[in-house]
Amino acid sequence: MPGYSSDENQRKHLDIIQGVISRLAGNSFTVKTWAVGLITILGGLAAKDADLLFSFALLLPALCFWGLDAYYLRQERLFRKLYAAAAAGTADQFSMDVTGFTNQVDGTFRTARSGTIKWLHIPILLFVLALICFAIFKPIPPSPPPLVKKPAAGSHP
Repeated sequence: MPGYSSDENQRKHLDIIQGVISRLAGNSFTVKTWAVGLITILGGLAAKDADLLFSFALLLPALCFWGLDAYYLRQERLFRKLYAAAAAGTADQFSMDVTGFTNQVDGTFRTARSGTIKWLHIPILLFVLALICFAIFKPIPPSPPPLVKKPAAGSHP
C-alpha cells in the first residue's frame, strides 16, 4: 500500500534514494575516468610498438566501459523516477524497487546512445580504431646502411 506513516519516514526514504542516486552518479564518473585513463595509457603502449593484436584488444575495455557507463546512467534515471514517486507519496514506504519504472526509462542500449554517454565513448572508440589503422598500416622502418669493412691500419690492398 503506497504512502507513509509519517513525514519523517518520507524524508528518510527520500534521503536514502538520494544517496543511491549520488553513488550511481559517482560510479558513472569513476567509469569515465578509468575509461579515459586506461585507454590512453594502453593506447600509448600499443602505438609505441604498433602492435595490431594489442590494439584490437583495446576494443574490449572501451566497449565494456561504454556499457557500464550506460548501465549506471540508466539505474540513476530509474532511481530518479522512484524519488519522484516517493516525493509525491505514491511509492511504498522505504521501497527501493525500481522495476515499476522500467517502461518509463530508456533501455541500456538506448541509454548508451544518449548524448551524455556517446560524446565521451565515441571519441575513445575512434582513438582505438585509429590505433588499429596505425598498426595495420605501420610505416616500414628504414633499413640500416650496409656495413662496409674498413681496411685495417697499415695494410694495403
